[in-house]
Amino acid sequence: MDLDAYSDARRPAWERLDRLVRTRRLSGAQADELVRLYQSTATDLSSVRSAAPDPESVARLSQLLARARARLAGTHALSWRDVVEFVMVTVPAALYRVRWWTVAVMTAFLVVAVAVGVLVATQPEALALMGTPAEQRDYVERAFVEYYDPGAGFAAMVWTNNAWIAAVCIGTGITGLLPAYMMLTNAVNVGAAGGLMAAHGRLDVFLQLIAPHGLLELTAIFVAGAAGLRLFWTWVDPGPRPRGRALAQEGRALFTVALGLVLVLGVSGLVEGFVTGSALPWPVKVAIGAVVLAAFWAWTIVLGGRAVRAGRTGDLEDDRAGYSVATAG
Repeated sequence: MDLDAYSDARRPAWERLDRLVRTRRLSGAQADELVRLYQSTATDLSSVRSAAPDPESVARLSQLLARARARLAGTHALSWRDVVEFVMVTVPAALYRVRWWTVAVMTAFLVVAVAVGVLVATQPEALALMGTPAEQRDYVERAFVEYYDPGAGFAAMVWTNNAWIAAVCIGTGITGLLPAYMMLTNAVNVGAAGGLMAAHGRLDVFLQLIAPHGLLELTAIFVAGAAGLRLFWTWVDPGPRPRGRALAQEGRALFTVALGLVLVLGVSGLVEGFVTGSALPWPVKVAIGAVVLAAFWAWTIVLGGRAVRAGRTGDLEDDRAGYSVATAG
């Protein structure tokens, strides 16, 4: 296809469509003309994309069609159907696509945390870095337990803090360094706290208090770190896609992950605020934590796998994200 000749031949129709879109009030005849021109321009876009995929022409026609579609259908109003699709399809698809990254981050986190915990629990020099003997006793016998104060205020504080960590991991993912640093520092802190409790014979208290909410909370943090590192790797190796497009597509999908983690961390905050510090027997608390973790992975693996097999990625649809030029490979 000679794109210049094709554009010259079709430009009057495109310009007429643009004028109709900008017209404040349309007569019946003009509305019918708008529909016809919208359909023909959509065909033109398909022809350009398949035969002469010029990025500028594709972008211009995509924007024109988007404005024409909005004029014909009106603005999109959020409905409960959109909310359900987002929660049951879009978010699980995005989580599913980073599942192996999540497992890798989780494995590295646990290795570091256990190593630090063993070091603090068995080496006097490392234990001494945790504070004076009096400060250690105060932390083990009072501060650690009293931190888990049941109530909505505590749940909100926990949710805000963890959501901030997740947002930073994903938002700075392109650097590669900040997500890795945040995962490392969190692993060291968790391991050091566990090692301190173990050194004073209170490892059972540590596990009982961290397990109910920590199973889901830490998994959400692993997902955030995985999403950030996935974005960094996309920058390093975009595959067959142009680097800019790959980053845009993955960035939008990982923003979906961030929104999904807001929900996940909300559930974790509720467990931490109303279950961890409650008077329930500790086996019941741990069982609740295991159930919410199992629900998360079922949401990710079952619903996410089904969505990905259906072609969903967690990214926006083409008509909202903007049509792109096809690439070979």
